[in-house]
Amino acid sequence: MLNFEYKGISYGKYVEGEIEALNNAEAAHKLKEQKVIITKLKETKKKKVTAKKEKKSFSFGTGVKAQEILIFCKQFATMLRAGLPVLNTLEMLDGQTKRPGMKKVIQTIKKDLESGNALSKCFEKHPKVFDTVVVNLIKAGEASGKLDTFLQKIVVSLEKREKIKSQIKSALFYPGVLFSVAILVTVFMLMKVVPTFVNMYEGMGMGDDLPTPTAVIMSMSEFIRSSGGFFLLIFLITFVIGFKFLINKNYNIKKAWHQMLLKMPVFGNLINKSILAKVSLVLGNLNQAGVDLIESIDIAKSVTDNVVVIESLENIKKGVFSGETLTDLFHKEKIFPPTFSQLISVGEQTGSLDEMFGSVAIYYEEEFDVAVGNLSSLIEPIMIVFMGITIGGLMLAMYAPIFNVGAIIN
Repeated sequence: MLNFEYKGISYGKYVEGEIEALNNAEAAHKLKEQKVIITKLKETKKKKVTAKKEKKSFSFGTGVKAQEILIFCKQFATMLRAGLPVLNTLEMLDGQTKRPGMKKVIQTIKKDLESGNALSKCFEKHPKVFDTVVVNLIKAGEASGKLDTFLQKIVVSLEKREKIKSQIKSALFYPGVLFSVAILVTVFMLMKVVPTFVNMYEGMGMGDDLPTPTAVIMSMSEFIRSSGGFFLLIFLITFVIGFKFLINKNYNIKKAWHQMLLKMPVFGNLINKSILAKVSLVLGNLNQAGVDLIESIDIAKSVTDNVVVIESLENIKKGVFSGETLTDLFHKEKIFPPTFSQLISVGEQTGSLDEMFGSVAIYYEEEFDVAVGNLSSLIEPIMIVFMGITIGGLMLAMYAPIFNVGAIIN
């Protein structure tokens, strides 16, 4: 995003300030929406002071879990629907909340609200706790006078996001545990069990006549028990830390990694469907709340950290600003399947884009549920076979020389 400095006239008064936009044309469009008659508009470099201020705004939110935010929003919506004033609701929630992080956030919101700030502005000061989706839905609730309704939308949105996260975690937990157990058992056998066989075969004078698989496993055991095992562990830890550092610092490596994640067998499909469900849910809620389409797409980028998806949404945003149809733009981006653009096309033609985004969200949530179910049924036999081959193969290789001796005696 570029920074633009402007001067103009708004409601008969001279105004000036700064605005962020993709280009000069978008900056002019945003100012026009704000009823500003532009007299001067030029690109400027972002000031370092602004960056420092942004860093300070992230002071809250540390230690606040997603589940706490969900419970807070749910209680807030319920109390407002019951007819309680906002300040009274915040006081009650402050008294009920035990977690210090969330308690501090509620107290700060209450204090800012008493100072005369709008509720959305109070929430906006805590970007690590309440994302742009939450803030914009609260703005829409304030503007329409239906704050409780839009808070309920926030609750539904957060619940669905948490559901997707928990389903991904549960889908990955079982194979992760089995894989870890297989590795730990293998390492234990190489360090404690294999040496017993080594001593036995050397005592029998079979050290030089062992089958190749047995000799390989004995060499692995010796390597693991020597300093080689320690250096291998250090190398693996260094590699993981270095790889994470490169992903955070190098955009091209990060993009390549995210592309690979989306193309992974089984898991890539799962990740893709979860992102599509979250993006369409956010776009539907914001569109229904009356948020501008360009701004909605910009906000939708915050639901994922996958740069491939973020780039696609950025391209769609530029295309919308240029006047292209949403259907064509989604169709151009390969990350969005044909079904997605077809459903959006129906929404554009019928004029019910917000409802169609909601339908798309439901469709991909169901697809995601099916993918998780298929993964669970597929991964269990695969992991059992993997453990059987790993541990069973290791034992067979170690007992092979004994079988050979028995065959020779017979």
